[in-house]
Amino acid sequence: MIRKTERYALAGSTPGTRREVLLHRYGPHGCGRRAYLQASIHADEIPAMLALHHLMGLLDDAAAADEVVGEILLVPYANPIGLDQFLDGAHSGRYELAGGGNFNRNWPDLTKGLAADLADVLGRDEAKNVAAIRAALRDRVAALPGDSELASLRRLLAGFAVEADVVFDVHCDNEALMHYYTTNGLWPESGDVAAELGCRAVLLAEDSGGGAFDECFSAPWSHLRAAFPALPIPLACQSGTVELRGEAEVADELAAEDARALFRCLQRRGFIAGDPGPAPAPLCEATELTACAVVRAPDSGVVAYAAAPGDSLQQGDRIAWLIDPAAENPAAGRQAVTSPTDGLMLSRPSRRFVRAGDNLAKVVGKDPLPDRLPGQLMAD
Repeated sequence: MIRKTERYALAGSTPGTRREVLLHRYGPHGCGRRAYLQASIHADEIPAMLALHHLMGLLDDAAAADEVVGEILLVPYANPIGLDQFLDGAHSGRYELAGGGNFNRNWPDLTKGLAADLADVLGRDEAKNVAAIRAALRDRVAALPGDSELASLRRLLAGFAVEADVVFDVHCDNEALMHYYTTNGLWPESGDVAAELGCRAVLLAEDSGGGAFDECFSAPWSHLRAAFPALPIPLACQSGTVELRGEAEVADELAAEDARALFRCLQRRGFIAGDPGPAPAPLCEATELTACAVVRAPDSGVVAYAAAPGDSLQQGDRIAWLIDPAAENPAAGRQAVTSPTDGLMLSRPSRRFVRAGDNLAKVVGKDPLPDRLPGQLMAD
């Protein structure tokens, strides 16, 4: 079965403008098994688009050989709004400039009132429960507002993902190691994803507090499972956020490798025929997101890093010097920024001048940190 490509227009923002989302469909529609992959909801995170470009080639070959046995939906660019946002030549794809905020925050909470709505519907048959839950979620997504360009984008992408068994939201960080975000309940079931991609960190949270895209579709299942512990309710959506290293690591060789890893993950989940082989040995253990320290700048200034992603740090080790360019005494205008925990330096921003409160680094430790409260982890 060959690929089917569909185009979906967003609500127009101003007269004379109209943007669209491309969707590529592979495999049998309505077969009861769906995987959904999208690239670059943060539109300036380019490695994701290149990886799915290479994955499309692999899927095209598999489709031509009639080896796509489950439904696979692929969106090669998830954010045409952000793709078009340039300010004085600089791409700004993380936040909607019209005031909508972070493109990967504040996705709808589909759990509100869900247990009450389904209390008289769910029973002892797991398959019927899954069908009833998916129908309820589909109705909730269909009822979302679509009157603005951003709202229509959210409703459209949510409609693709809401019935999926597997959701991979593909991103990258600024300067970073490969890593993966998912929920506690989906670990270690999704351990092969992290192993295939060569992740150096896996961060787990049931609720990061920011309303990220991937959590929108896994949360209803864990919510209902907790609400009805005596009923057979599976975690029927295995969703996660893939972080493909840093934003400057855009290369065919890396993207092709990442695409092959995602392809093998889809094979292992029964969407593509063939033997993916055993998953490679993992490069890390999973840790709670609350154990990931976000190191912030105490003041504004120039950043001179003393550590890089991949470095193993001890508490108190210097991550960077923060330098006040206005200091009349150069020696007094330097302050050390240190690691608050033992752990792996996972990422740092690419900019080298920061404001007070800006993120300087993420350090993944093993023990939860007192200032990292569940529900408030991804608000920025």
